[in-house]
Amino acid sequence: MLRIFRCIRTGNARRCARESEEKPMSPQPVDTLKGFGVTFKQIFKKPLTQQYPEFKRPVYPRFRGRHRLWRHENGLEKCVGCSLCAAACPADCIRVVAAENTPENRVSPGERYARIYEINLSRCIFCGYCELACPFDAITLGNEYELAEYDRDDQIYTKDMLLAEPIKRVPVADAELYDTPIPYYRAHS
Repeated sequence: MLRIFRCIRTGNARRCARESEEKPMSPQPVDTLKGFGVTFKQIFKKPLTQQYPEFKRPVYPRFRGRHRLWRHENGLEKCVGCSLCAAACPADCIRVVAAENTPENRVSPGERYARIYEINLSRCIFCGYCELACPFDAITLGNEYELAEYDRDDQIYTKDMLLAEPIKRVPVADAELYDTPIPYYRAHS
């Protein structure tokens, strides 16, 4: 119920009195007909139904999805365990524990390598700061967006999971259609 008050200012005090006792608002027939008009327009349109699991819409070229760690052509990991990605992450979802490379156990080209590399995707906000902070382009955000799991613990991606090729493939729209230039640091590295 709408209550209307009339306030009268007298001196320093304010006195408000009810103008009317619980007066209901009158219905607005024009607004009601406008609302029905929107509904009736939609009734006669063909529905836009997409067969999602079978047909996947292409994502934009700059879409930021599932993280991926990369290797060099010779098989060594690009990640040197510097933890710059973990420092840049505003959600604090990356955990890096570095270890020293030895001549017997050479994992990366640097002095160190990431012995433990974990990303908690339930905390990740997919901002891309980890990708920008990495000086070796070891981590990138790919186009995979189907990341649903039944258990929270399955959202913690380990180093082996991040190094592996994604199981599901997502189509990517043509970059020329969306005028997406190649960043300078990728074109000249």
